[in-house]
Amino acid sequence: MINSELISLHGGHSGQFCCHAQDSLEDLIKAYISKGFKAVGISEHMPQPEHRLIYPDELEQGFSVKDLGDRFSRYFFELERLKKKYKSDIRIFKGFETETVTGSPALVRSLIREFNPDYIVGSVHHLNDRCFDYSRQDYEAIAADFKGLDAMYTAYFDAQYKMILDLHPFVVGHFDIIRIYDPDFESRLDKPEIAERIQRNLSVIKELGLVLDYNLRPLAKGKKMPYLTPAILERAKALGIPVIPGDDAHSKEQAGMFVDRAVQSLKDMGFSTNWPTPRCMTPA
Repeated sequence: MINSELISLHGGHSGQFCCHAQDSLEDLIKAYISKGFKAVGISEHMPQPEHRLIYPDELEQGFSVKDLGDRFSRYFFELERLKKKYKSDIRIFKGFETETVTGSPALVRSLIREFNPDYIVGSVHHLNDRCFDYSRQDYEAIAADFKGLDAMYTAYFDAQYKMILDLHPFVVGHFDIIRIYDPDFESRLDKPEIAERIQRNLSVIKELGLVLDYNLRPLAKGKKMPYLTPAILERAKALGIPVIPGDDAHSKEQAGMFVDRAVQSLKDMGFSTNWPTPRCMTPA
């Protein structure tokens, strides 16, 4: 168990290693320390396996697949340096956030063998190799191709289910991010074909001993509700699934933001704050 109420296991994105973030990784670590964190998990994005999957902001800066791989190597080297430098101040768990695209499961396993992370965050940002959360325009175009949001949601939860079974990520990231640009998400999540998939995915998370990311990124963007919705939180609690805050920080100002509020919310709902220690569970 982790001896610290303040925790984030999904975050630590820095401008040093992520094109849509700010500040150095060391500045983020120092921000966590200054805010009283005694433990934090850092989970930078993995590189994409193919050029066609590189994010637009990375393409704009001229990154190739090789460049992203080299940057990822530097990320783990720097993370190990910071882990040693600040070991008397904070316990740093080394991780990375996965993609769910063609070729990603094999690449995830290769990265685990090479860098020996403490844990991984399993995320889905793509459907049929198209990123749905990069912009509202992309989201709506993908929904149109699925002939509607209902089918897009079911495809998302099916992709998530496969990712969970493939990778056994210790943290399942922003479980319901598929709702990012949907104003009617609360009623949609209750539709039988979607609710059944949510329950199936939660059941396998429980069976495999994984944890859910209580992702606070929406709050930093001015939204009212983190990922997960209250209804999904209640389902997770009924199954006994641990839920752990993740600030999904993209700058030193965002490091630890809203975590104290999230911890109190989880306590009020009856969740334990005896956080399990991250570990790498991905099958070889």
